[in-house]
Amino acid sequence: MLLSGATLIFVLVTGLVALPFLRRKGTASERHEIRTWVIGLGLAFPMTVLAALLAYGLVIGERLLPYPGDAVVEVAATGSRDGWIFTYSDAADRTTSAVLHIPAGRPVDVAITTEDVIHSFWVPRLAGKLDAIPGHVNVLRIEADAPGTYQGLSAEFSGPGYANLTFTVTAHDGAGWRAFLVGKTE
Repeated sequence: MLLSGATLIFVLVTGLVALPFLRRKGTASERHEIRTWVIGLGLAFPMTVLAALLAYGLVIGERLLPYPGDAVVEVAATGSRDGWIFTYSDAADRTTSAVLHIPAGRPVDVAITTEDVIHSFWVPRLAGKLDAIPGHVNVLRIEADAPGTYQGLSAEFSGPGYANLTFTVTAHDGAGWRAFLVGKTE
């Protein structure tokens, strides 16, 4: 069913693209203008834009892939209607509430889950949105290019007050991250 529908759409679009080339009415310059419009702005421009977007997506996606030997920081994020709790395996299972601490310039794998209902973990400036599902762990790789503070939120309706279910991501430089690991910062 899906294949036949896709084939029908393909034939229809191919026919519409071929139609200006088959028309014999009008002057030669008018037919040339139509062909230029169809080929230049109807085919070449969208294909160029799509190719650029594909190349951009592949480069960004490649950057987020794990490589053997990467010094990846692992953090567990547990969402609930009360907020987010973050547990750090590198810091002797230290936990923080509503603030996720990460090192800048290093990949961080966030293991996301929830205790009650579906939430979503989203830090718009660092990565896409990933749902937190009860009884299931989803892993999202994030990386901050520079030290700073980034806002995160739960972008999934999870009951009254879900709009206030926010958190902050603090990306530390090397010295700040080491200080956090030994418990000298909050």
